[in-house]
Amino acid sequence: QVHLVESGGGLVQPGGSLRLSCAVSGFTVDYYVVGWFRQAPGKEREGVSSSRTRDNSTYYDDSVKGRFTISRDSAKNMVYLQMNNLKPEDTAVYYCAAGYEWVIDREDALEASEYEYWGHGTQVTVSS
Repeated sequence: QVHLVESGGGLVQPGGSLRLSCAVSGFTVDYYVVGWFRQAPGKEREGVSSSRTRDNSTYYDDSVKGRFTISRDSAKNMVYLQMNNLKPEDTAVYYCAAGYEWVIDREDALEASEYEYWGHGTQVTVSS
């Protein structure tokens, strides 16, 4: 079965950086879609970034554009989210997700309901 495990969260000061990692296993299709989502207390889960393994296309929510970068290491089956210039409003539980490209209709692949597989989340806290 498909299994996702996130790591790399922690406490960081505003302006600092973190790199989240997601180990992906169990996919039996050649191509799929990966995404990073986050959920802060009292808020809905929101899409942060996504990428399609077929062409390495990437998409970002406006709130993180220019600060976050999604990347993959296909040989290691890893997905990363490099987060720079972190702000207090970035504080949330971050989730790695994966889905099938024939299910995900949105071009930016930032709709959580379109993803089938999820990690358990990793806490990111940005505070001075």
